Amino acid sequence: MVILKLSNGKVISNVQSNKTILEILVENKIYINNPCNGKGTCGKCRIKILSGRVSKLTDTEKKFLSNEEISDGIRLSCMTKIIDDVEIDIVEKEKEVEVLSESFIREFRKDDFLGAYGVAIDIGTTTVVVELVDLSNGKQITNSAKVNPQKLYGLDVLTRITYENEKGEDGIVTLKNVLIECINDLINDICNRIHLSRSKILKVVVSANCTMMHTFLGIDARSIGVYPYKPKFLDAKILNAAELGLTVGNECVCVCLPHVSSFIGADIVSGIYTCDIKNLKGNILFIDIGTNAEIVLKAGEKLISCSCAAGPALEGMNISKGMRAEIGAIEDVTIEKDGVKVKTIGDTKPIGLCGSGILSVIKELLKNGIIKKNGAIIKPEEISGDNIHRDRIRIVDKKKEYIICKDENISITQSDIRQVQLAKGAILSGFVALLNECKIDMSSLDKVLVAGQFGAHLPAESIVGVGILPFEVKDKIEYVGNVSKTGAYITMMCKDAIKDLKELAKEVKYVELADTMEYEKIFVKSMEFPNYQN
Repeated sequence: MVILKLSNGKVISNVQSNKTILEILVENKIYINNPCNGKGTCGKCRIKILSGRVSKLTDTEKKFLSNEEISDGIRLSCMTKIIDDVEIDIVEKEKEVEVLSESFIREFRKDDFLGAYGVAIDIGTTTVVVELVDLSNGKQITNSAKVNPQKLYGLDVLTRITYENEKGEDGIVTLKNVLIECINDLINDICNRIHLSRSKILKVVVSANCTMMHTFLGIDARSIGVYPYKPKFLDAKILNAAELGLTVGNECVCVCLPHVSSFIGADIVSGIYTCDIKNLKGNILFIDIGTNAEIVLKAGEKLISCSCAAGPALEGMNISKGMRAEIGAIEDVTIEKDGVKVKTIGDTKPIGLCGSGILSVIKELLKNGIIKKNGAIIKPEEISGDNIHRDRIRIVDKKKEYIICKDENISITQSDIRQVQLAKGAILSGFVALLNECKIDMSSLDKVLVAGQFGAHLPAESIVGVGILPFEVKDKIEYVGNVSKTGAYITMMCKDAIKDLKELAKEVKYVELADTMEYEKIFVKSMEFPNYQN
């Protein structure tokens, strides 16, 4: 047995030698950026070895680390095993994340309640939001939010399902316990603000995607990750909240909202219901963009949906300088005659690119002719000598990249652009495939509703500028915010809502994109960047 010491003074004793440092940190619930859950595919779990003996540098690490980093003792924790007592520093510390809690809310009939409180909960893959509601009048008193603590086991749902596959029942229990603990912390926070006893909370309503709902209830989600991708349940559930482990009144009821399929969850059903899409006139597109992009099209009386595997690039994963939407993340970029201007979350020194920043810089590079329609960065010699872009394009390991911030050495690489192409191709192809299924064209769309955490930070100029959605819909885009949480709130205040949501979930048709006509051709075409239009 050996000791792992952290630079902040924390000591982990009796560590089994030959374990990876990532394994040790995760077992002890110590945060480290770990999007791929130790698969060696993201290169984000950087540590610095301060003292002690560890395993030899691997070929995988050499792909991600520069010679300067290696000389400075930087390693990937998922590839580095302890041999003797070791002291480390975690390179990327946990930072504050902006969490979206506000949203559009439609008119609805509120029921009468007496002297009790409720909590509306939105469990996202990335964030968890809770809102305290006075049931006597429907007033939304206060809310609180955290990053989903399951991030320790991977940033996307499929990586967390892989964790369940590796750990079995222990993995299922772990994912549930960390989520319940997080929600209890948030409930405690909102109750403390108004000196409210948690025993007065008599109703909890949960909206979440299908995988997160499984993990919240401690139900095996592994079948969602393998063909034919069947969940253990889709229906709404009504349970005792205290028996689930929530620190609320013993008689508190927990309502879990229904799903359409494994990949169109209660969060999307909530969104459709909150926006009253079924009753809106015209053809309406609803889209929630994240690691998966969920799309719903209302055409005439028909409601059809699909889920696009957009991949993690739009949330900062698999991007060389990518990160979540944290303090210091570049969220907007403009290229002007005198240089490149960036805006960061928190208006601090830039340390990387979050999803909106990645799309913003690509939009600007397309606008300035630095990226071609096929996604290739132009060669430096194609630019005149006095152009500001000439010395910002460099070649590293035979691959081109564009320097955004010279002092901080933040750039976007050709590989990064390819990752975004794949993501935007997936989303746009889903959009086009649904239109084709309903035999309507883009000009027939009356409104495009953009929901969710990521969409709220994404200007229409970037959405259409990189071709996630076509230019034709730019003036039809509306942002609706966290309608998943709002769906939970409406269900809490209106007893008829759960019945409506159940019927709605059954009414929405799920389309498997691979089975649609000529989908491969649509996807390849959708990967092309558009000609920039002002």
